[in-house]
Amino acid sequence: MKQTAPPASTASSATSAPSASSATTQVAYLGPRGTFTEQAVLNLTDAGHLPSDVVHRTVSSPAAALDLVRSGEVDRAVVALESSVDGPVTQTFDSLASGVPVQILREHDVPVVFSILVRPGTRLQDVRTFTTHPVAEAQVRRWLGENLPDASFVPASSNGAAAAAVAAGEADAAAAPARAGEIHGLESLAEGVADVAGAHTRFVLVGLPQPPTPRTGHDRTAIVLQVPNVPASLVMALMELATRRVDMSRIESRPTREKAGTYHFHVEIVGHLEDAAVSEALAGLHRFCERIRFLGSWPQEGWVGGANGPDGSVPPDYAASWDWVRQLAEGGPA
Repeated sequence: MKQTAPPASTASSATSAPSASSATTQVAYLGPRGTFTEQAVLNLTDAGHLPSDVVHRTVSSPAAALDLVRSGEVDRAVVALESSVDGPVTQTFDSLASGVPVQILREHDVPVVFSILVRPGTRLQDVRTFTTHPVAEAQVRRWLGENLPDASFVPASSNGAAAAAVAAGEADAAAAPARAGEIHGLESLAEGVADVAGAHTRFVLVGLPQPPTPRTGHDRTAIVLQVPNVPASLVMALMELATRRVDMSRIESRPTREKAGTYHFHVEIVGHLEDAAVSEALAGLHRFCERIRFLGSWPQEGWVGGANGPDGSVPPDYAASWDWVRQLAEGGPA
């Protein structure tokens, strides 16, 4: 996996302007209709990062969406990366770290509030079974304890699938976006449900490796590392960032599944591959790490940042120091 920096069915060959062949562009995402992931797709389309006539292709998991990109069956995937309440979406993390490389091109935050959806005529006291995606269940758990303490929880593959299960009579109530209720003809027992106010889920737009989305000055870069199995190896890896004052905004560990006790480290940093400090840090990591995978550089949008706010600390400008070195090489004064 060691690499240098990279040289119902809706996807695009560009992240900003639609391509001339956009009529055939497809995007894969977790379905069915009515999921927060679909909302992220719609928002990315409205923002011009997917063509207006992009073809939606719903799948059963984030991993399945990424595999369709790898196989070339779709141009783009939109997958959930991280919940501000429940943390990383581990299936997405694991899929990004393995298989044919793919690249993050954009991110988009979706506010997360739920409607409690039931078939018409169902009352709160009638609810015996409750369904939603497990990540969503963690975000409405307090509401459930207060209002449906005796209901049995039935995990669903997505919030949209949970709403469909209620419409089919397979469960009594679901937590899902309000749009899912409109799609499936359900009524709402409660709206705007969220145990944590201001909750968001961060989604990413993914394609095959390509030149990164252009630098904006407010960017983030993601990599996956596997460090040598020696004392202080993770510290040594992170020193490649620290000595260059590159701001790390997130780190997560996930088992490699190759050998017990070995891990991938998912790292996000503030800055772009085109920033000299970032590119130097990545070169140092490439020399030190057993494996490194570049996941992309793209414009920041969400809540995740460094210690100095949503954007984090901008990487230092190395222009003056490199000019000095060039002057020395040309015989200039020290």
